[in-house]
Amino acid sequence: MTLPPFEEVVRIHGPTVWRVCRALLGPVEADDAWSETFLAALRAYPQLGLDSNVEAWLVTIAHRKAIDVTRAGGRRPVPVSDPPDTVTAPAADSRDLDLVGAVASLPAKQRQAVAYHYLAGLAYADVAAILGGTPDAARRAAADGIATLRRTYPRAAPSEGEAP
Repeated sequence: MTLPPFEEVVRIHGPTVWRVCRALLGPVEADDAWSETFLAALRAYPQLGLDSNVEAWLVTIAHRKAIDVTRAGGRRPVPVSDPPDTVTAPAADSRDLDLVGAVASLPAKQRQAVAYHYLAGLAYADVAAILGGTPDAARRAAADGIATLRRTYPRAAPSEGEAP
């Protein structure tokens, strides 16, 4: 048995990795992190074990690339000829920008646990391996993140037993 072609891996797991990058970094830096993730994965793919969880492996790489982007952004000066009086958000498209802001406002561990479990569909054991901790801690962080979103996001659906 051999590994599937890398193009197939990108086709199958690309959307999941992009959702994770977007949740961790926002819309501006997500595309670069996605590209960097798959460039790094392409280099390492031939050594990947046949029994490896490819999705968890890619999300782990995306997690590390998101850390790199965040660190680099803090060191990179932003040249401007004439600073704007106000900052404008990117134009809205089919995504719910309020939800993007609500997820971005979560503490880092909660945001990552929500992204990895609910957006990438990883099991809590895989989330724990990426974040460093136990599956129970990953479950708790994701649950706390979802609870915060339900309280703070205006269009969140009520939990079972809650009045709409």
